[in-house]
Amino acid sequence: MLDLDRIRRRLASQQSHAPVPADARQAAVAVILRERNGMAEVLFIKRAVKDGDPWSGHMAFPGGHKDPGDVDLLAAAVRETDEEIGLDISRAPVICSLPPQRPMSVRRAMLVAPFVFEIDGDPPFAPNHEVADVVWTPVEPMFTGENHAVESPDGGVMRFNGFRLTENHFVWGMTYRMVQTFFEAVDPGYQRRPEW
Repeated sequence: MLDLDRIRRRLASQQSHAPVPADARQAAVAVILRERNGMAEVLFIKRAVKDGDPWSGHMAFPGGHKDPGDVDLLAAAVRETDEEIGLDISRAPVICSLPPQRPMSVRRAMLVAPFVFEIDGDPPFAPNHEVADVVWTPVEPMFTGENHAVESPDGGVMRFNGFRLTENHFVWGMTYRMVQTFFEAVDPGYQRRPEW
């Protein structure tokens, strides 16, 4: 079973990743874990539907672009999490960072750095206008492929691999890629599936 202790031990040995190049648009997200009934859970947000947003209505990790006032990308992940869902993770342990991801739907060069945090309990959330929903979900069904699905989440003809969490929550695209990168870090034998 993929519990938090196993995840923590596996990720503690991960090397720090190369910094995101300064000439790329920089963003960061928080992969937030907790232990619940002996199982690891991870937090996702569902982005609000908004014209002009390439990730409108998508499932994602809280995060966003690095601002001039952010000391580094880790600070951006912490600030954006507080702004988006009202959760202060500034004192939460950072288990590791994951390799930066490049969104496929954005024309300008952009890299998104994921940071893995650990928190306790069941904190309240105060989502802002960018967030439609905040959900915790067990990690195990995604890791084993139990809730893997192939769907057309945007209503188009193309079908994408992803994780069906609930009727209203389907993880796909860059966030799906990040989850698989996380699983590869936890278990080098993990078999990654393509996006489509």
